[in-house]
Amino acid sequence: MAKGEGAEQFSATSLLQNKPTSPDGVRLAKREKKGRLSVCNKLCYAIGGAPYQITGCAIGFFLQIYLLDVAQLDPFYASIILFIGRAWDAVTDPTVGFLVSRSPWTRFGRMLPWIVLSTPFAVMCYFLIWYVPPFEQGKVIWYLVFYCLFQTLQTCFHVPYSALTMFISSEQEERDSATAYRMTVEVLGTVLGTAIQGQIVGGANAPCNPGDVGLNVSNTSVQQMGTDVNITQPIISLAQTREAYLIASGVICIIYILCAIILFCGVREQKDASRPIQKKEQPMSFFQGMRLVMGHKPYAKLVMGFLFTSLAFMLLEGNFALFCSYTLGFRNDFQNILLVIMLSATLTIPFWQWFLTKFGKKTAVYCGISSVIPFMILIVCIKSNLIVTYIVSFAAGVSVAAAFLLPWSMLPDVVDDFKVKNPDSCGHEAIFYSFYVFFTKFASGVSLGVSTLSLDFAGYVTRGCSQPPAVDLTLKMLVSPAPIVLIILGLIIFKTYPIDEVTRQGNRKLLQELRDSEQDSESDSTELGSMV
Repeated sequence: MAKGEGAEQFSATSLLQNKPTSPDGVRLAKREKKGRLSVCNKLCYAIGGAPYQITGCAIGFFLQIYLLDVAQLDPFYASIILFIGRAWDAVTDPTVGFLVSRSPWTRFGRMLPWIVLSTPFAVMCYFLIWYVPPFEQGKVIWYLVFYCLFQTLQTCFHVPYSALTMFISSEQEERDSATAYRMTVEVLGTVLGTAIQGQIVGGANAPCNPGDVGLNVSNTSVQQMGTDVNITQPIISLAQTREAYLIASGVICIIYILCAIILFCGVREQKDASRPIQKKEQPMSFFQGMRLVMGHKPYAKLVMGFLFTSLAFMLLEGNFALFCSYTLGFRNDFQNILLVIMLSATLTIPFWQWFLTKFGKKTAVYCGISSVIPFMILIVCIKSNLIVTYIVSFAAGVSVAAAFLLPWSMLPDVVDDFKVKNPDSCGHEAIFYSFYVFFTKFASGVSLGVSTLSLDFAGYVTRGCSQPPAVDLTLKMLVSPAPIVLIILGLIIFKTYPIDEVTRQGNRKLLQELRDSEQDSESDSTELGSMV
């Protein structure tokens, strides 16, 4: 009897151990293995996001002050370059997204060829943005052309890279994990961009003019700027400052190329990773795709909410260097203040990843983005104090981390929701991501254009060691009250965002069932064909 029971137990154990060898078990094991990403895969994918942030950070923080004080353009023309360049960039995003969605699959995938082919041309145009041509007449055209070309080529890199999230794995947890890796590296990219551009250029600040004609600034007010002003520093020629910008841009170009190579070598696209049901895609026009995507209400609310919050942070980003240099008087320290903000953001990305996993993504939006408001108020209320400024900058970086992570963590949820409600519609991931990038870049163009025009109307003096009181007031408005109002509007819109944790988990289960049913039908068809 004992022997029989042992045989039965052995038989049952054998059946349990051999369960995965059944067709369903094999498919399940293969699917789980295919959806898994190694740490190396995630790191290579994350490194691909660094070029966009490094160049974007350098342009966002330094291009405005470069055009005004180094290239010595009139503020009006500088505002035209910044606005048209960003507006053009915004227009190219949905266009490139549409072209990417229509591009055929290759042996390297659909997204990676765009990334590789655009990289060398983007690097060349980026370098020429920071070169001052030896002529005055066509200088505005020079910067406008190469700025627009770089934005176009970078779009050909960034839109496919953003959509690549949906093609690296079919598992939602793996995509969220890869997104967290990506956001950490991208914030590190902003630190790197700030460090390279800021430290190289900061050592060769453009010389200022203490006695500009028409600037009613007393000697006492100039002295109040402290020893940070270049008046008492060793004289640095404008040519040396221009050379420093070129060196910084050359270093960034090398990093750009290396990151693109690592991404290409370390990531493989999964053709069916983002498709719950494999059906033949029907060609769709650009405007049909736009109506389809923007007609999805969760996506529209998510994009509009982040449009306002992105505009707030871009106003802060675009004017913070000028604010530190002139309003606070830290002309030789602003690059270090920016570096503190980015380092703080990098260190707190893991915290926000844990927070959104524990309390949900909507709660993370409210807590993370709103936490910057007290520090925006404090920075304009305190007197010029370098230590307090560093403390406020570190605290503000915590909110910047949330603003970096949350949009890219929530976009895949919206795409999954769209697939559940439109199971017959496939291949539109690039359009979703490109329109989000379109709105964020549009916000950036508006912020830079409005900022520079506002400074022009306030009487900004190019290369001035000090600025009129109207400029100081304008800078304070651009880094505090205006961003706060925009953040509040964005959070109000997020209140209506319908995808909570329950909905997200429900969509995940439905998509998994669709994938399993498709795999079962394909297996049955294969078995039937072999029998015939």
